[in-house]
Amino acid sequence: MGSLYSEYKTWLHRVPAAFKLLFFAVVGAVPFFIDGPTVLTAIAVVCGLLFASLGRATFASRKLVTSVVLAGLLIVAFHTYLQQPMLGVVSALRLLSASLLGIALTLTTRSRDLLTVFEQLLSPLQRVGIRTERLALQLAMMLRFTEHFFVVWKRLDDAHRIRTGKAGGLRILAPLTIKMLISAQKAADTLELRLGE
Repeated sequence: MGSLYSEYKTWLHRVPAAFKLLFFAVVGAVPFFIDGPTVLTAIAVVCGLLFASLGRATFASRKLVTSVVLAGLLIVAFHTYLQQPMLGVVSALRLLSASLLGIALTLTTRSRDLLTVFEQLLSPLQRVGIRTERLALQLAMMLRFTEHFFVVWKRLDDAHRIRTGKAGGLRILAPLTIKMLISAQKAADTLELRLGE
């Protein structure tokens, strides 16, 4: 699978995965308890500055960030049409803040490090008979496939742009779906073999 993880080391790479996950989860949740656009704008700016501080490591995710910004603008336009412009602004700011934090985490944290954190967090559940290693693996796979989706989408869009000079848009939806299904089947086959050993 492709990965958004950046080999270009930044200050955030040196922060332990557990601390990053906890910090980003808390900070990412805060905007959903706030309705004031001024405070939300300040939070979004802080998240943007944190993301920008990663420098060259962010280059691979530029299209992903652009898609988030476009989605935010569409949300604002939709709510403006419904005569609720402030609700649209609040929703877009929440989306932007959470997305920037999530992308920053993905760029600076390896999947295996996140898997280790999940296993440690879920380990107390073993006392009640829950197989936490599989639950942790499911969480890690969910994050991994989300990341892989955007990597594949970017590659298909770049290939379409090279051939036609235009963005892929909805034209790449079918090949994107096929590639994701193939990747999911390969991952399932691999897991079945390993877990069956």
